[in-house]
Amino acid sequence: MPLIRTIQMDQSTRLGVWKIGEQEEEAFFRDRVSISPLVHHPHKRLQHFAGRYLLKELYPDFPVEEIRIMDSRKPYLPSNSFYFSISHCRDHIAVIVSKKTAVGIDIEAMQPKIAKVAHKFLGPAEQAFIDAEHSLPHQTVCWSAKEAVYKWYGLGKVDFRENMQLEPFDFRTAGFITCNFNKSDKLAKLYLQYVVDGELCLAWTAREEEAGSL
Repeated sequence: MPLIRTIQMDQSTRLGVWKIGEQEEEAFFRDRVSISPLVHHPHKRLQHFAGRYLLKELYPDFPVEEIRIMDSRKPYLPSNSFYFSISHCRDHIAVIVSKKTAVGIDIEAMQPKIAKVAHKFLGPAEQAFIDAEHSLPHQTVCWSAKEAVYKWYGLGKVDFRENMQLEPFDFRTAGFITCNFNKSDKLAKLYLQYVVDGELCLAWTAREEEAGSL
């Protein structure tokens, strides 16, 4: 299945979303990219194939064969020729790639369990701005935004309540969010965008300001 969404954010940053309709035995992905033989689960394999295929769709010269995995499970290129982030949700794959800055992306399905654990990833000030009439989609956007920030950071060991604070924003089907990230090794203000499409939420970040610039 072709791309279902692409966004060119600037000359060096691109985003894409793909819905998997292929089967591995069709060799659609294997003709262009390969994945680690350590991935055994059939659907996980398709997700990995689709993610790497999408990287090549966005940037044909992306060296997928050079991808390595950090201890935190973040994929990266040792050369830093591209910065990228990949997210999977069921049959959907979302990818963001930049030639100049760290990025993060998350694609998420709205599920009741998000509401049940919202107190674990939202602080009191954040819970206070949740739209009561659209609480689940609003909470899902917040979760997806923080997941995107988590992937932007990339080093793991982040407390979603303590280390990330979202500034108040009204719920819309598309919009902007500001997140203050604070850890002992990193202080930054991040600017995110999001889109809600049916039961799916897509959030991403490709712009930050270091604490010294705030």
